[in-house]
Amino acid sequence: MNTISNVSRRAFLRGVFSAGALVLGVSLAPETLLAEADNRSKGDPRGAVFQPNVFVAIEPDGTVRIVAHRSEMGTGIRTSLPLVLADELDADWDRVKIDQAIGDPRYGSQDTDGSRSIRGFFDTMRECGATARIMLLTAAARQWNVPQSECEARLHTIVHLPTGRKLGYGELATAASSLPVPPRSDLRFKPSAKWRYIGKWIPGYDLRDICEGKPVFGMDARVDGMLYASVEHPPVLGGRVKSVDDKAALSVPGVRKTVAIAPFTPPCGFQPLGGIAVVADNTWAAFQGRQKLNIEWDNGPNESYDSEKYKQELRATSRQPGKVMRSAGDVDAVFAKGGRIVEAEYYVPLLAHASMEPPVAVADFRGDRVTVWTPTQDPQAVQETIAGLMGINPENVTCHVTLLGGAFGRKSKPDYAVEAAMLSKAVGRPVKVVWSREDDIRFDYYNSVAAMYLKAALDGKGRPIAWLQRSTFPPISSLFEIDAVYGGPGHLGQGWTDIPFDIANLRVENGAARAHIRIGWLRSVANIYHAFAVQSFADELAHASGRDPLEYVLDLIGPPRIVNLEGVRYPNYGASYQQYPIDTGRLRRVLEIAAEKSGWARRKNGGGTGWGLAVHRSFVTYVATVVQVEVDDKGQIRIPRVDTAVDAGTVVDPQFVKAQFEGAAVFGTAVARTGEISVSKGAVEQANFFDYPLPRIAEAPYQTNVYIVESEAPPGGVGEPGVPPFVPALCNAVYAATGIRVRDLPLAKVNLASRKAA
Repeated sequence: MNTISNVSRRAFLRGVFSAGALVLGVSLAPETLLAEADNRSKGDPRGAVFQPNVFVAIEPDGTVRIVAHRSEMGTGIRTSLPLVLADELDADWDRVKIDQAIGDPRYGSQDTDGSRSIRGFFDTMRECGATARIMLLTAAARQWNVPQSECEARLHTIVHLPTGRKLGYGELATAASSLPVPPRSDLRFKPSAKWRYIGKWIPGYDLRDICEGKPVFGMDARVDGMLYASVEHPPVLGGRVKSVDDKAALSVPGVRKTVAIAPFTPPCGFQPLGGIAVVADNTWAAFQGRQKLNIEWDNGPNESYDSEKYKQELRATSRQPGKVMRSAGDVDAVFAKGGRIVEAEYYVPLLAHASMEPPVAVADFRGDRVTVWTPTQDPQAVQETIAGLMGINPENVTCHVTLLGGAFGRKSKPDYAVEAAMLSKAVGRPVKVVWSREDDIRFDYYNSVAAMYLKAALDGKGRPIAWLQRSTFPPISSLFEIDAVYGGPGHLGQGWTDIPFDIANLRVENGAARAHIRIGWLRSVANIYHAFAVQSFADELAHASGRDPLEYVLDLIGPPRIVNLEGVRYPNYGASYQQYPIDTGRLRRVLEIAAEKSGWARRKNGGGTGWGLAVHRSFVTYVATVVQVEVDDKGQIRIPRVDTAVDAGTVVDPQFVKAQFEGAAVFGTAVARTGEISVSKGAVEQANFFDYPLPRIAEAPYQTNVYIVESEAPPGGVGEPGVPPFVPALCNAVYAATGIRVRDLPLAKVNLASRKAA
């Protein structure tokens, strides 16, 4: 039986530590966390207030235990956040043990999403470490009967500077545990010049175990006596079972029973889709029994949804005046004067997450309590959704977090964990729900399809004197609001209302679109399609004006300044705009670095070889990417080189950052080349990697260079910002190589064999 090392707050205090251990509880409530609490009160399932909590403890043997309250899915966050605390504590990293937290609102938001973990908890972890360090210093000074000012923390030891006497952290743990926690005003932080770990390469905490196959992922989780279940979902969103014949399914050896799961009550939110579950002794029997179900469906109104027709509807809407979200100057007056006008339309289809580990969850329902083991990005959403749908107290739902085999935003939605809980209650045994790859692709929360229209009036040098852009897409808010048809400020603030160009006459609009499928957040979210449109259009204007794209985009950005978004509803990814403004100086700098490192000035386009660039700010991080492509006579694309410059503010572990941007290039390749979910008669047509392919080695970028800009700015996001500029940079490179302008994704549907001279 595999065991999962998760600890509750109570167990962390009572069952994990030895007698005499220093256990620190902290009460920290940054303004951003209080804002998240306000969001929670308004129905946002992802916010939570940071209440008194346990994050660090020191054992009498000197072991430092740190709780990781965020989910590890390959980003390194289970290493990076504890690393910040350990640095401020001046702990020996080799003597640190990390324990994964269960879902508990007292940890603050545990939603590992939106590239917010380091940004949201960097200061909190430093405060935890500094508090522990000061208490150890105080304990040592009292034991030696010397002024605390004569003592200093040095790698797991307190040193009395005048005499050289030393006491280890373990030796001081018991004494320090009896001291009062100092107020925040008494904390003194290490200057960045003395950081021991932050900014250095520290191997991932789980690296060796992962290489040896030791950690427990979601599929590895098991408990005694559990059964297995596979669910046949309605093929169309909102569909219902009209009738079911399960005789053949029940005849499969190992199948115990079938259980109906009720359809969701609109809006769908994180509710299960409904359907018929086959419960069996093992996964194979559950899958085989499910194939033998004979179900007649009532598909409901979404059966009329056809992605190709919907594409034309979105385009038609984007050509008409929409809801004005940002306006400066008088765009209409400039366009009315005539002159040189350029228009273009862009389209990005639905995208699936397709993480390597499909959704899976184990649940054990007993009485009025549920225990869940699952790979989730948000254990608190698991607690709240299960509690809300099953009529129990959220405190009675315990969610253990396994390692995640990829996620990209899919595993912040806990519908699959709810299925396990419901089935466990129905059969009176622990149940493990396993989604197949086909389930994962067909019943995802897809990144939204989008149609965008852009129009510019150019002066004699080809520079825009008026710029209009419209974006039309079914919004994420449709998950929670039945009548939602417009994007919210947060959705539109991802590369659309925050366009950073220095243009006097500017209007940004949003068209209405109703969702007929589950729309969710996927890595980079709306930035994917918005950056594709804006940066592709900028490249089009540069070529139309006969100007170098690098020089042209720098001209569009304008001089270094803070972009004025007065009058625009712009949540800024949940960050303070005063602390994280849109700084065009930083935007220009990453573009200049990426161009210089790529050898942009020496490039030679044409004949099947081309370079393209794009620059974008998302998740309060600035990224520029240059992509080189080669297109052969058959239209096949090769990506020899990618150069990306990143300004993410203060960086905790540069190797994790580089890895994320290398991965973003592969992810962006998948989006641009083959990413497309199509729908016919309301049902998704793709099912597996044969028709929703991910890049193979020969299709992925051959060489990806990542350049991290040294910065003392506060930390920005890392996991998501690499994707948005990559996609347009690749498509701009394709144009430079072939003369074929890509306005509709994916590239796989574009005939590049008929290349022209750019």
